[in-house]
Amino acid sequence: MKILFVVSGNNAYYDVAPFIKSQGDSLEREGVEVTYFLIKGKGMMNYLKNAGPLKKHLRENPADVIHAHYSLCGWVAVLASGKIPVVLSYMGDDVFGAHLAQGKRDFKSWLLTWLGKAVQPFVQAVICKSPSMMEAIERKKNVYLVPNGVRLEQFKINPKGYREELGLDPNIKYVLFLGDPSNTNKNVSLVENALDILNLPDTELLVRYKVSHDLVVKYLNSADVFVLCSFSEGSPNVVKEAMACNCPVVATNVGDAAHVIGKVPGCYVSPSFKPEDFAAKLKLALKFAGTTGRTEGRKQIETLGLDAGSIAQRIISIYKSTLNPELKNSLQPIEKLN
Repeated sequence: MKILFVVSGNNAYYDVAPFIKSQGDSLEREGVEVTYFLIKGKGMMNYLKNAGPLKKHLRENPADVIHAHYSLCGWVAVLASGKIPVVLSYMGDDVFGAHLAQGKRDFKSWLLTWLGKAVQPFVQAVICKSPSMMEAIERKKNVYLVPNGVRLEQFKINPKGYREELGLDPNIKYVLFLGDPSNTNKNVSLVENALDILNLPDTELLVRYKVSHDLVVKYLNSADVFVLCSFSEGSPNVVKEAMACNCPVVATNVGDAAHVIGKVPGCYVSPSFKPEDFAAKLKLALKFAGTTGRTEGRKQIETLGLDAGSIAQRIISIYKSTLNPELKNSLQPIEKLN
């Protein structure tokens, strides 16, 4: 089976977003041939300029299914696909909008969510990464719940950590934030304010951005607690990656974070975006890290079937259903909404 991923190619630091490339790699390990078409240019009009080049690419490089990641990529795929079925994966902000601050979105964000809904009737299948995303969209036909998976063989546990290698103080309690601190949606001020409230000795916020997956593994094995502070997410891979490394977690209730965390001791979901609430959960996580150490998060990931191989099989079943509609009824309930 030949699958063409249509993805944004506008990031200055990588050709394909790491979590999308990871999904493509997992599909290839299951025997699927995956190639990539990179969208150049930002904004709706610049995206649409890629429809002609994509159509030419498909004539020269036929595909069985087009998998568009992000609703604007979905529009380009629909315009260029001809009779080739299109699968669309929503990313998160194309459903919820990009938040400037809690609950606040500008016109550009509103337009993006409208375009995300408008493309849905023209694709053959839609993948949502969390139940909240599924609830937010209006059309329910051919909608499937498939969260992002994590490659467990890459995110291995190292009980000793890598503090010496990373230049981290063995006597400091590190609260790890992985993401762009300048991105208002990532909401780094939440953990900063929470730490100010706690005012704990020998405890520091460790912010890392634009680091390789190999380094992410090392930081997750070395930090005392990982935090996700975002106002909005689809299916935050980094929560699953932290749990795969058995790192204690504190997260806001976004995407599928609460479902993934479940009732794992040492992992907590903040009931709100208030620093006081986040601080209370962070205090519990730091106490757990100091007394128990590591969590059983990896077992939770395995129990939920969120390893990359299992997720790849779900996606392959969706591809097959677009090529043979009779197969839709054979999809597992977790994969199918309607």
